[in-house]
Amino acid sequence: MSSPTDLQEQMTRWRHDLHAHPEFGFSEKRTAAFVAAKLREFGLDDVTEGVGGTGVVGTLKRGTGNRAIALRADMDALHITEQGSLPYKSTHDGYMHACGHDGHTIMLLGAAKTLTQQEGFDGTIRFIFQPAEEWGQGAIAMINDGLLDRFPFEEIYGLHNMPGYPIGQFVTKPGAIMSAEDVFEITLRGVGGHASRPHSGSETLVAACALVTNLQTIVSRRVDPTAVAVVSVTELTTDGTRNVLPGQAQIRGDARSFDPAVSAQIEKQMRLIAEGTALSYNVSVDVNYAREFISLLNDEALTQEALNAARDVLGSDAVMISDEPITASEDFAQFLRHVPGCFAFLGNGEDSLPLHNPNYDFNDASLTAGVAFHTAIARRRLPLATPRA
Repeated sequence: MSSPTDLQEQMTRWRHDLHAHPEFGFSEKRTAAFVAAKLREFGLDDVTEGVGGTGVVGTLKRGTGNRAIALRADMDALHITEQGSLPYKSTHDGYMHACGHDGHTIMLLGAAKTLTQQEGFDGTIRFIFQPAEEWGQGAIAMINDGLLDRFPFEEIYGLHNMPGYPIGQFVTKPGAIMSAEDVFEITLRGVGGHASRPHSGSETLVAACALVTNLQTIVSRRVDPTAVAVVSVTELTTDGTRNVLPGQAQIRGDARSFDPAVSAQIEKQMRLIAEGTALSYNVSVDVNYAREFISLLNDEALTQEALNAARDVLGSDAVMISDEPITASEDFAQFLRHVPGCFAFLGNGEDSLPLHNPNYDFNDASLTAGVAFHTAIARRRLPLATPRA
């Protein structure tokens, strides 16, 4: 049986290995094989690969209890070129674990090893390793592949590291905790030409710049100020060059909200503004608007259970109920459409760089806290039968 120190050293080595070999959503073949091999090595009752593409589900049964819970981690990396000089820096050019999914995966593997060796529960635990969280397709893929029928469970729990919180800090809240995310792509088409003769066509760059500015009025002037709404333009590309006025421009970005009515209002106003701006610059416009993530809604009772489990192993001072939700989004929300559960944040250090930063790194010091929570909630929700006097 591994000691806490041995397990920490093992998890650190595992995490560095995954960090050095990041894989994008639905391409996590090496990562999934690594996870499956470890689960089999630990002695789980069943390990199934290829669920929803590259997902892995491990099953651990003990005792005679007929209840089942699920613990979930995400495995995919981001399409970001890693900077810095870590000894375990990404070896896959253009990809890196900039959101800490390597750490999430290893925390859940550590919990699987601990629960296999130390047990302390009565029932079934499903260890769900999900692909493609970053672009909001992995959970749906696993569900569409029969996850809930093939590996049934009554409730589900997940963790995400959070820069800015101290190591070991556990933060969650009942109800809405993360927002929905909509994505948009706006294409402007006109007549490009020589940079010296802008009057001879209807170039799209100036129109696109105006549209980017005009879109900022959606939140400030067209949505109820008491509602939570974010509209962010993240890309502007054209087919022009230094001396060529572009005939096409594309604007991409995303919008965040908690209320479907607010999402609908953002889309409506975006289309109106895009059409009006295009008309004033004598270009045509197409707006492609899609809803990628839904709001993440924690179950009230199970959130209290998660908070109590965290207090048991991390201490009351390390557990905090958040006052407000955040406007980031999470694919975990798709599981909560079908079963109740709780999603929480675990501190990555007060000095941690932000998520999605090319120099970000998951803090290995938080691995044991993640394992502690996963094992505590499993034992709390699947308690051993009390012996009769």
